[in-house]
Amino acid sequence: MKYFVIGSLLTAYLSIFHSFSVAQTTQESSVMQGFPPTRESQATMENYRQHPISQWTFSNAGAPLNVVMIPREGKISELGEPTQPNLGNFLVPDSAGKTMAFEELFGQNYADGVVVVRGQELLYEKYFRQFDAHTQHIWFSMSKSLTTTALGLLVESGKLDLSASPVKYIPELKGSGFERVTIQHVLDMASSIDFKESYTDLSSDFAVHYAPALNLGWLKGAADVQPDEAEIYGVHDFLAKYIKPDLKRDPGENFDYNSSNADVLGWLISRVSGQPFQDFVQQNIWSKIGAEHDAYIAVDRAFMPAVTGGMNSTTRDAARFGMMIRDNGQFNGEQIIPAKWVNATLNISDKLRTNMMQNSKYGDEPWSSYHNMWWVLDEAKGEFCAVGIHGQVIYINQESNTVMVWFSSQPGASAARDPNFKSKLSAARKMADHLKGQE
Repeated sequence: MKYFVIGSLLTAYLSIFHSFSVAQTTQESSVMQGFPPTRESQATMENYRQHPISQWTFSNAGAPLNVVMIPREGKISELGEPTQPNLGNFLVPDSAGKTMAFEELFGQNYADGVVVVRGQELLYEKYFRQFDAHTQHIWFSMSKSLTTTALGLLVESGKLDLSASPVKYIPELKGSGFERVTIQHVLDMASSIDFKESYTDLSSDFAVHYAPALNLGWLKGAADVQPDEAEIYGVHDFLAKYIKPDLKRDPGENFDYNSSNADVLGWLISRVSGQPFQDFVQQNIWSKIGAEHDAYIAVDRAFMPAVTGGMNSTTRDAARFGMMIRDNGQFNGEQIIPAKWVNATLNISDKLRTNMMQNSKYGDEPWSSYHNMWWVLDEAKGEFCAVGIHGQVIYINQESNTVMVWFSSQPGASAARDPNFKSKLSAARKMADHLKGQE
């Protein structure tokens, strides 16, 4: 563990989760230019989340990261060509109140691509810069919503008890911060663990221990560490050996967004099913939604899937997943995910609402709650989202029968108070209202 002792040198290193350190010297046109690329334009594991390098790496995540495949299977569910391309001219306000065309707003707010689906019909599709319909893009924390969707299969089959502690299924977590919690606490980011998610503090445990173990963050020498040289090698080591309870807080009494909760769920899926996470998702979800392309998922340092943020797919395939969720787990006439589990996401208690309102970071944002690792806007409308850092969103609105997906390479990581994120989300909600009025 010698590489963890970095002292004052830490400020020289760029964490994967640094959300505000934006490279200003590298121009978009010079990213990965030349054969081989020039040193100045070279994307690396260290810089892959810095804008504008990210405009290349987010759609080529298999280059800086290690990945495993989630192959497509079966007949493609054709979406065809967009039937309402003029929706790009629909006027929407940005976060500052300036009115502009939908397409212009997404282009100005670092979108890489956006699709709009109503029912089974692709209405609108637009890609920016080098991104296109056949290129996979990293989901980041949208992956959490895929993970909980997969978990629902085990819950509804009676193999997993949400009121039980994760220790019931993963004895290695005994003594950790996850022993005293229920699986439902984990699902709602209400585990009250003594570990903070920080995208800006380069000396934090998040940057020094978690991100390198997850293999989504760069720390000098971390990628070269061998299993017999470090107590914390992969992310499962971190969960079991590092995370402790915050004894000043009780589980269930707060909403405290922390990516390690999703890692516990991924571990549960593999332990209970007896399958690698990527195989379970492929067999039970990805092979059944008519996907057009293979997906892939980044892995941690132990080559275990980074279920908290490593999924990659094309925009249309992410939309197909969203359509299945919108339609209560059905796709092409097949019940892929139990409707009861999908509907549970929108069963919002007063406690969940209170926890969101009392969160200092998200309390003044439009979310009503966070439940089963989905961000809920309006449960009455069936309006909720999967969200990933740097502006990745699957937006679902059951009332207007719409799904919108956009991938982005925003310079800022966090969604909270980020004007680029807020502008696109507001525009999507305005578009959903417009499409409902067309029916």
